[in-house]
Amino acid sequence: MRERELPDHIYTLLVEDEDSRVCRDIPEAACHEQPRAFTLQLLAQSLTKLGDALASSRLVLAWMLSSLGAPAFFTSLLVPVRESLALLPQLFVASAVRRHARRKFFWVGGSVVQGLALAAMVPAVLLLQGTRLGVVIVSLLAVFSLARGVCSVAAKDVLGKTISKTRRGRVTGLSASIAGGVTLLVALWLAWGPAAGSGNGGAPALLFAGILGAAALLWWLAAGTYAGVPEVPGATEGGGNAIVEALRSLSLLVTDRDFRDFVIARALLVSTAFAIPYLVVMIQQSASGAVVSFAALMLAEGLAGLLSGPLWGRWSDSRAHWVMAAAAGLSLLAMLATLALHSAGGEWLGVAPVAAGLLFLASVSHHGVRVGRKTYLVDMAGSDKRASYTAVSNTVIGVFLFAGAGLGVLDAVYGTAAVLLLLSAVAVLAIWRALALPAVSG
Repeated sequence: MRERELPDHIYTLLVEDEDSRVCRDIPEAACHEQPRAFTLQLLAQSLTKLGDALASSRLVLAWMLSSLGAPAFFTSLLVPVRESLALLPQLFVASAVRRHARRKFFWVGGSVVQGLALAAMVPAVLLLQGTRLGVVIVSLLAVFSLARGVCSVAAKDVLGKTISKTRRGRVTGLSASIAGGVTLLVALWLAWGPAAGSGNGGAPALLFAGILGAAALLWWLAAGTYAGVPEVPGATEGGGNAIVEALRSLSLLVTDRDFRDFVIARALLVSTAFAIPYLVVMIQQSASGAVVSFAALMLAEGLAGLLSGPLWGRWSDSRAHWVMAAAAGLSLLAMLATLALHSAGGEWLGVAPVAAGLLFLASVSHHGVRVGRKTYLVDMAGSDKRASYTAVSNTVIGVFLFAGAGLGVLDAVYGTAAVLLLLSAVAVLAIWRALALPAVSG
């Protein structure tokens, strides 16, 4: 079989339509290499999404720190550090990326650094406990997140140069599905394997070290895979001084109305991510911690990615803004159902199938938001603005995520139900703003 035949077969199989050779909004030179670019990016994204599941700050790292005696303060830092530091520096990174005609090697380098950060966590888990472990893990997570920000800027630009419009959503959706399927298998192994008998006291440090080591290996494999993506040279305008270019890029929020409307919608859609941990807390409180476990949470996340990824991906290729609105609607449904059951006494939240269904619905929503907004941004931006659009929108959302820390104060004063009620109202606004966006896909 010739080197080009396997990617061609995979691409034709996954695209599944007569117009599989469509080349829209990509350079002519990239059209012939599209099957190979599609296949390699699909594989690389699948590897990193699986690595994300194995090193999840919301599940794995939080459970690990709790099990190994780190103070709760460090657990509370995991999600803000992981999310915000991956977004905030992108406005300044974008100009450096822009100075290079080929950007895939920024993604490769960032993935190597992410793997190194996770690998460095392994001896920390085996040798440290308590406060010292918390300091090391949060510090390495900060390095991981900064490298992730570099990858994010480069990835959308490379995707836009190598994959045709109406095909981009499928890369993200299918990779989520593949990673979800493997995550499902890992969760089943954790449920019935070595960690099954560890109880609430936590699994042994050796198990967490193995999980983090496997995640590091996945990032290195992804880096090697992505290095083979056939990327044509792109424009290098806008690659000047980082601070000057950052301020100039921020002016897009004033001068570009469509982009500003997208950023507003995306900020409101953050409610779907904020809702998940509070929904879990409410379920755990009602069930006295018996329903939700480390493996069960990973199982719900894996199943959601496996089943919803292809659907969200294909739909995003035609109407990405509808996907964002529909996903926000599912999140709203999950939050309202949880609030209704809680107000009725809360006993139903302790029933395993009900709790699992709510978690699954919220996870499906979160996957939809991610696929929809990524596809919309890449399709909306031309090749000359893609990196700037990505950097500006991610920086704004990074600030917004920091502001979300105020939800913890609301929770402490008025309770978790008040937080979910506020997030439900924000989700309604997100639906409205997403539907108002102009169609750019399809």
